[in-house]
Parts: sequence; structure tokens; C-alpha cells
Amino acid sequence: MSARTLIAPSVLSSDFSKLGDEVEAIVEAGADWVHLDVMDGHFVPNITFGAPVIKAIRNRTDAYFDAHLMIAPVDPYLAAFAEAGCDGITVHAEAGPHLDRSLQTIRNLGRKAGVSLNPATPENAIEYVLDRLDLILLMTINPGFGGQAFIPAVVEKVRRVKAMIGERPIDIQIDGGVTPETAPLIAAAGANVLVAGTAVFKGGTVASYRANIEAIRQAADAARE
Repeated sequence: MSARTLIAPSVLSSDFSKLGDEVEAIVEAGADWVHLDVMDGHFVPNITFGAPVIKAIRNRTDAYFDAHLMIAPVDPYLAAFAEAGCDGITVHAEAGPHLDRSLQTIRNLGRKAGVSLNPATPENAIEYVLDRLDLILLMTINPGFGGQAFIPAVVEKVRRVKAMIGERPIDIQIDGGVTPETAPLIAAAGANVLVAGTAVFKGGTVASYRANIEAIRQAADAARE
């Protein structure tokens, strides 16, 4: 796990008409990862973009591409997202019957493997795949749309997942309602990678993105000390 909090802005909240420029802007502003929310209109009630769009913006930066696949079924598409240039691929525990197989596939494709849990999904859903994981993503909103309110009950789940991981080098990522106000709560509980959309992209300039990213990072780092 990183010594400092990693910030992964979600391009779901960016201006899609200039997506490549927005990716460059957040990286220039200090983003550690680029978070790519892929939604299929089936597993979640929204449609965003797929592997071709990710491939089209891959040449705009060498930053870590963090793909969050909110799609079902997911297995048939894993190779496409790897080929598009995603460095890490996260699938939902709820999206298919063979989570272990999905994670093995991601690893075999040479990518970092992550699993995501919806707010109502208990952490024991991933108890038997911990050794296949590089990242655990805990949703603090119900997935599908940006700008939702943070669900405080998930903070205790973060603590339980942190204890479950033990000494394994697994990142704990949080997605949903992350702001300078909520960041300390989840960082103190054990999270080290924060996804933020609305809270990063407000302002519309590199300078505002930089200020927003640093506000979240500083609030989280202070709580982790």
C-alpha cells in the first residue's frame, strides 16, 4: 500500500466532449490514477463507454488506467479491456457466478486484479479470493450515477476489510461521495485509494482540479497519520 493516499479521479464527471483533454488535465493536476467507470445499462442503470473509448484515450497519458467494470456478464470482455490499455481491472463480486475464474483471467492477462462490493454486499463475499487480489473497491454509493450522497455505514466495512486483508499487499479503494469532508473517515478506517468525480472536476480548469485533488489528499493523509 502507498504511504500517501492515492487519488483516482473518475472521468464519469468529466466533460465527455473533450475526454482526452480532461484525462491530460487531471494527470497534470496531480492525479495518481485515472478511474474509468464502465457501465452497461444492465448491471447498473446507466451506460457510459467501453473498451474502444479507453483505447482511444490511452495515448494521451502513461498514467495508471484503473478500470471499474460495472457490467454483467464480465468475463467475455476482460481481454478487450486489457488490450485497450487498462492497467488494473476491477470486477463486481455480484456480477457473475465465478469470481475466482474472473480474477484468474485478469491476472493471466497481465493486469492487476480488483474486486468491488456494493454497499449491501458483505465483505465475506471475497474471503476466499484474497490471494488473487491487488485491490478491493468498496462502493460508498449504489453504483450507476455520479454525484450521490456518501453512505456512512460503509466506513465500518472498510475497517473489517482492512482487518481481513492482514499483511497482504492489497489496496483498499473507495468510490462514491468522496470529498475533503468524507475522505478522513474512510482513510482513518484503512482506505488508501480514493475515487472522486464531482469533487475533483468542479471548476473546469487544471488549477481547480489541482486544488480539489490536493484538498482531498491532504484531508485523507492527515487522518492516516
